[in-house]
Amino acid sequence: MRLASLGEILWDLIDGQELLGGATFNFSIQLSRLGHDVSFLSAVGDDERGRRAIETASRLGLSTKFIRTVKDAPTGTVSVVLDARGQPSYEIHRPAAYDFVALAPLDEPDWIYYGTLQFTEPRMRAVLLDLIRRYPQARRFYDINLRKHSYTAKLVMELLQRASAVKLNADELAHVQQMAGTSHSSLESFCRDYASRFHWDAVCVTRGERGCAILKGGEFVEVGGIPVDVADTVGAGDAFAAAFLHGLDACWPSAKTGAFANRLGALVASRPGGVPAWSWNELEI
Repeated sequence: MRLASLGEILWDLIDGQELLGGATFNFSIQLSRLGHDVSFLSAVGDDERGRRAIETASRLGLSTKFIRTVKDAPTGTVSVVLDARGQPSYEIHRPAAYDFVALAPLDEPDWIYYGTLQFTEPRMRAVLLDLIRRYPQARRFYDINLRKHSYTAKLVMELLQRASAVKLNADELAHVQQMAGTSHSSLESFCRDYASRFHWDAVCVTRGERGCAILKGGEFVEVGGIPVDVADTVGAGDAFAAAFLHGLDACWPSAKTGAFANRLGALVASRPGGVPAWSWNELEI
């Protein structure tokens, strides 16, 4: 699979440490580790954090070919606070360099990945639309990843409309229903209604330790979670998203895709940091 991912690279500031992250960056690392050709489109500042970001991304095995260095803004940072269960809350510091991404010629991608955070900037919405126009045959994967004060209902509805496949968590499902003024009696009814409404090929709702629910090709399945001792959940949803797309692109049965994605998400949650090391043997299902 060839994928173009458009989004943020930033430093997570956690307990006095600086860990390289950002939802799009984490997702891109994990999808690359799963054996796919990832063109990661982002930007860092012309500063010390930017230089460290490029070095760290390269060391982690992600191509830095499409990461710009810009003078318009500093390398992105986010202050992260973990609660007693390892659940993070975020304070996002902007403007940030990832708001100044520019497109470059790419090999024709099979998929385009995007989140929400970056597209609160009108210039970045224009970049996304340009990317979609350049590669109209590419399918589009939207991992909602809502962050406080970093989305609007209008923006989320627009991004949902442009997607071929969507991943969201249970809290985000409730927010989407509130924004759209809808109500559903079950996860299945939500998935079927929204897949029909927005013409999605697939939708996945993650449920933490309870696993996930997937609708694909008219089949709805719920897949149980994998119990782990949680170190922190930073990056776990991004790892899940990468594994979900891996299975989706391979046309695996939904139950197999969900089990595989649950496994990688649980592995990442059991280890500190957004992109901890893992081995293929640990992903056996």
